[in-house]
Amino acid sequence: MSWLQLDGSHQLYALFGAAFIMGLAKSGIKGLTMLAVPLLALNFGAKASTGLLVPILLAGDILAVIYYRRSANWKYVFRLIPAAVIGVVVAVVVGDWVNERTFQLIVSIVVLLSLGLIIYLERYPLDPKITQNRLPAFIAGLAGGFTTMIGNVGGPVMNVFLLSMRLPKLEFLGTAAYFFLLINIVKFPFHYFIWNTVSARTLLQDLITFPVIAIGFFIGIQIVKRIPEREFRYLVIVVTAVVAVRLLLS
Repeated sequence: MSWLQLDGSHQLYALFGAAFIMGLAKSGIKGLTMLAVPLLALNFGAKASTGLLVPILLAGDILAVIYYRRSANWKYVFRLIPAAVIGVVVAVVVGDWVNERTFQLIVSIVVLLSLGLIIYLERYPLDPKITQNRLPAFIAGLAGGFTTMIGNVGGPVMNVFLLSMRLPKLEFLGTAAYFFLLINIVKFPFHYFIWNTVSARTLLQDLITFPVIAIGFFIGIQIVKRIPEREFRYLVIVVTAVVAVRLLLS
């Protein structure tokens, strides 16, 4: 493992675990990203882990776009992207300003708030009339861009907005796939040039995970077809909450 510059086998296991989880998540199992984020943060550090995860996200995004490429609704992609880019820039400034402990605290809070949003909307779904004008789209894009840059957890915000549009399942997955591919491409240079969380070393570490991402993705496709999503999502929420609290207290 020395050639990968990993600090012990626990980092290797965390890296492969996060890659497998992201493969599952990008196949359409919503909520799993929330588990991968604190898992990497605990083993690599909060800020460093955000850059480490971006190429893994991009690999998953590419698989998702290939698989759901005919199902995207570009109207919603174009409506969300401008505000999301602004959110990314704001997060870059915040992340560059705070120290590691504060950054870890922000990531923990963002994860827990996102979990709270998911739990709330399980019981009280959003009225679709609220999201018909441009302001909710701008707010969703801004919040999604900020949360995806600061902690790679933009999924819940985007899911809330897209689900409120009552999109068919495949259209929802295709739209989300293209949105996150584009926004993760936007994030990459900020991680490389400003935060310095992406480097030749981290890219090499990410490279070995790509087969694991693909395995997770294709297993996830089968899970999406066969397993009730609601019960699975509850399990993810509980496990992620435990890991996020552990990150908050570490």
